[in-house]
Amino acid sequence: MASTKSLDGKVIVVTGAGRGIGRGIALLCAAEGAKVVVNDPGVGTDGSGGDGATPAEQVVEEITKAGGTAVANFESVAEAIPASKIIKQAMDTYGKIDGVVNNAGILRDAIFHKMSIDAFEMVIKVHLMGSFYTSHAAARYFREQNSGSFVHFTSTSGLIGNFGQANYAAAKLGIVGLSKSIALDMGRFGVNSNCVSPFAWSRMIGSIPTETEAEKARVERMQRMGPEKIAPLVAHLLSDDAKEISGQIFAARMNEIFLMGQSRPLRSIHRAEGWTPQSLAEHGMPALKSSFYKLDRSADIFSWDPV
Repeated sequence: MASTKSLDGKVIVVTGAGRGIGRGIALLCAAEGAKVVVNDPGVGTDGSGGDGATPAEQVVEEITKAGGTAVANFESVAEAIPASKIIKQAMDTYGKIDGVVNNAGILRDAIFHKMSIDAFEMVIKVHLMGSFYTSHAAARYFREQNSGSFVHFTSTSGLIGNFGQANYAAAKLGIVGLSKSIALDMGRFGVNSNCVSPFAWSRMIGSIPTETEAEKARVERMQRMGPEKIAPLVAHLLSDDAKEISGQIFAARMNEIFLMGQSRPLRSIHRAEGWTPQSLAEHGMPALKSSFYKLDRSADIFSWDPV
């Protein structure tokens, strides 16, 4: 009888898998039959300190006790050589690699004019550069075997906007461009690449203030959105059932899954003799103004309670 497990026999790397969303993905991938490389250096939410090897080892122990197969990895995705060692461990341990989930991330929020250069660069390195490093290391194996799946994590902070997250938003929107480029470049080799924007309670949003009753109620609602609500979408995108899905952006929020829009022209203006700064001020911009986007934040667009 054929297996009903969607990832049976596949080898999947999940970065930042020691806690939260990454842990949920690793557990489900293993339950769906995958051999999982559980990567997590055990650092804090800002990329410093932390618990070292412990989180990744605990997830491996959970998977093993449940009858699954997994190995722990403690490398950082923020540098090219350590990141490549994550992929190498999959090859050395299991002899192949079928999927990469770029979930690792840190937060260093600050209003823009007060954001340090270090805070900007480190968030870019972990999220955007880290997604590139692991994907690039896996790409040649995917090319050789003519198959493979990438799932990258984006955010509505980049897709829509949020206060105090210029570093995070820039990284997360950059990941969208990275994913689409991988999808275009590697589709001929049977490789797909997609983005997921998660709504889930995790350490990375655990610092939200709870001083007012409204804030407390909001956090209580968010705490109901566990990482287990994100994992099924990710596992599906890694499976053979989703091999024709590529270059897309999805969002997962409680029991809702959204297909997100991508930038396309909205409307245009034309002037036979060309435009001047004056004619743009008088005619061009007023003609376009009704289609301008507001300075929305994520919460303005996703304004209803999850169910």
